Amino acid sequence: MKQDHYHVTFETKKELEQVIADLEKELKEIRFGVLWRFDIHQKLSELELPIEHKIVVLEVCNPNESSGIIAADPMSSYFLPCKIVVSEQEGQTKVGLVRPSILIGLMEQENLTEIAKKIEDKLIQAIENAV
Repeated sequence: MKQDHYHVTFETKKELEQVIADLEKELKEIRFGVLWRFDIHQKLSELELPIEHKIVVLEVCNPNESSGIIAADPMSSYFLPCKIVVSEQEGQTKVGLVRPSILIGLMEQENLTEIAKKIEDKLIQAIENAV
């Protein structure tokens, strides 16, 4: 696992699609669902702008958590849903996310940052279990 101030990223030897399938199972366990899957590499290829590696963005959400954050401050919706990125390059698959606590922390509301940190911890655990 690689951690930085703004992100957490894991590496695995699993294939991209296997990691995504495993991640979806882990997310269900913590009541998160995938709202949307965006295959960046595929879209760029369609626009005749191919890239060398695969990048998939999963927008994930737990409705109960989201509604609570939005009820506390509707502006928090700017940071939703959470995004998990799965990429594959040169036989190495990476899975990571921007830390929700850092994003929500920009609002400078401690109560929201605490909620976002709990969500972040759950998502990190789901990713770690999937890889």
